[in-house]
Amino acid sequence: MSSLFARFGPLAAAAALALPACAQSTVKVAPQHAVSSANQTAPQTFAIWPGAAPGSERATQVETISRFPGAGFEVVRNVTRPTLEVFRPEPGMATGASVVIAPGGGFRYLTMQAEGADVARALTAHGVTVFVLKYRTLETPADDGQHWREFFVFMAGAARSNGAFNLDEASVQGVADGVQALRLVRQRAAEFQIDPARVGMIGFSAGARVTAGALLDADPAARPAFAGLIYGATFNDAALPADLPPVFLAVAGDDKLAEPTVLNFYRAAANKGRQPELHVYRDGGHGFGMNKQGKSSDFWINDLVNWLQVQQLARP
Repeated sequence: MSSLFARFGPLAAAAALALPACAQSTVKVAPQHAVSSANQTAPQTFAIWPGAAPGSERATQVETISRFPGAGFEVVRNVTRPTLEVFRPEPGMATGASVVIAPGGGFRYLTMQAEGADVARALTAHGVTVFVLKYRTLETPADDGQHWREFFVFMAGAARSNGAFNLDEASVQGVADGVQALRLVRQRAAEFQIDPARVGMIGFSAGARVTAGALLDADPAARPAFAGLIYGATFNDAALPADLPPVFLAVAGDDKLAEPTVLNFYRAAANKGRQPELHVYRDGGHGFGMNKQGKSSDFWINDLVNWLQVQQLARP
């Protein structure tokens, strides 16, 4: 099974106007709010592969910044050259722990703000060095209107699947990028003044599929030291390793597609004696990220930071 976008938080009336009638009742999106970076040091960005990424040598699609219909927040799509953007704590604050963040977007685009940069800034405030991963996405139409029409039809099918929507093929390149990102961060640990034994990964929705792929890699050395799976925890019914690292799970109870995969992962891990941290919020829909909706899911980042502190990875 693969996780995806079960339902979104409130919004998207304008987007629904362009959709087939069968899709209009299921497609909503959590409002995205920009976070000012006026006081932030400009992040460093670098490619994760030397030259073209394996399998994308002949890719012709052009990376594009699009705006989500009816919401206005920006997303990036048609990514063929994956990168990492580095966010560092203030001098003297760093704990030595670091995390690679994989935003979501159904492998059709990446929500780089509310599931990337905003999360990074929240974690650097607690001493964690953060690398936001822009991993490869599926090729989508160059025309924005066509892209969004196809995306919402895809979303309507995902919403009807009740957690059984399969993204195994779509995730292959993203998972490869996630594993490579972890490898590269460890290799450059001295440069970034981090502990190579404390490099974790946090993924959102499709990004959680990327994170789970790294978490269950056949090579234990390739896995993250700890992981966060946020509204998505697919593990393809594969046997969980006996040495599964610490895992944090978060999902909204009204996210009817991601909630089943999160609970399945929790039960499977608990049965292995590797009980993760699990937070099921009353509501919040799918894709709440760092958005404020006046719901308990708004505070998931606090729960994550508390968990990281218990793991001795973050500062109070």
